[in-house]
Amino acid sequence: MANPSLLILAGDGIGPEVMAEVKKLISWFDTKGIVSFDVSEGLVGGCSYDAHGTPLTDETMARAQEADAVLLGAVGGPKYDTLDFSVKPERGLLRLRKEMDLFSNLRPAQCFDALADFSSLKRDVVAGLDIVIVRELTSGVYFGEPRGIFVEGNERVGINTQRYTESEIARVARSAFELARKRNNKVCSMEKANVMESGILWREVVQEIHDKEYPDVALTHMYADNGAMQLCRWPKQFDVIVTDNLFGDVLSDMAAMLTGSLGMLPSASLGLPMANGRPKALYEPVHGSAPDITGMGKANPIACILSFAMALRYSFNMGAEATRVEKAVEKVLADGVRTADLMGPEGGSPVSTTQMGDAIIAAMEASQ
Repeated sequence: MANPSLLILAGDGIGPEVMAEVKKLISWFDTKGIVSFDVSEGLVGGCSYDAHGTPLTDETMARAQEADAVLLGAVGGPKYDTLDFSVKPERGLLRLRKEMDLFSNLRPAQCFDALADFSSLKRDVVAGLDIVIVRELTSGVYFGEPRGIFVEGNERVGINTQRYTESEIARVARSAFELARKRNNKVCSMEKANVMESGILWREVVQEIHDKEYPDVALTHMYADNGAMQLCRWPKQFDVIVTDNLFGDVLSDMAAMLTGSLGMLPSASLGLPMANGRPKALYEPVHGSAPDITGMGKANPIACILSFAMALRYSFNMGAEATRVEKAVEKVLADGVRTADLMGPEGGSPVSTTQMGDAIIAAMEASQ
């Protein structure tokens, strides 16, 4: 049988630095005879614009469609701020999500015990936190038409359209319910049904899917603004949260900060199964390109490494190996190994991006 295939799109800023640590981990799995991947690489974002005049070429898009999983680092940076909107680095990422039809975005927010004091919330509120936000990723206000900046009378008006079909809501609801069955069997659906017709439809469809297909899963509904408040008040009340594209963007970044650092948060964007049974899939850290620390060796590679662990779990059915990576990260943090973003008020000497990656691989070795 052919080796599973990975397409690596390291992107811009700190993307290549954190992805280098993932490549070392991929090589470790190969050396140990656990799994060998056919790895190829390509460009996305600003680096693709610099080379080709577009944030994503048709050739790279086609390769992404064929790969068993895509690993992405980060896109963007201030040097691209003046580009036309149509060729900004982020358009490359949005094209990947849209054309691969990656409608279900999984964003775990897990607080490792060693980092509980790094959250802006009290330790007892976040210690042991383990939730997942399932964000609809290919529709909603980011893609709805009409959109644009128009002139009406003597002034400009900006228009974006929130639009959802029943089928778009139903498939992301199923994704959330299926995930909940593998966790603590609870789903909270968040929208703004009190003021938005799209929210009314969202609530109705999620409830219908639950009643017909997943009555064993506990389902609650919550307005998204209350959900934001509850995430700050007592986040451990949640297990799986499912919500639309816009609210999912906001709420998942809020949940990320509960854990202490954006450098800790992975994500998976999943679509429908391919012919081989694996889902269309893209994995990426939640953090951005961090141009202020690019090239300094300060970037935290853990989010990118944990994104690879999600690929092992969701694309390659290697749950034990994914857990092994996660446990290695937990062990390194418990031992006090820290990149600069994880340094507490007590100070100390932070490790570099490379040193953090090496420490995680050493912990993998020790776990054999």
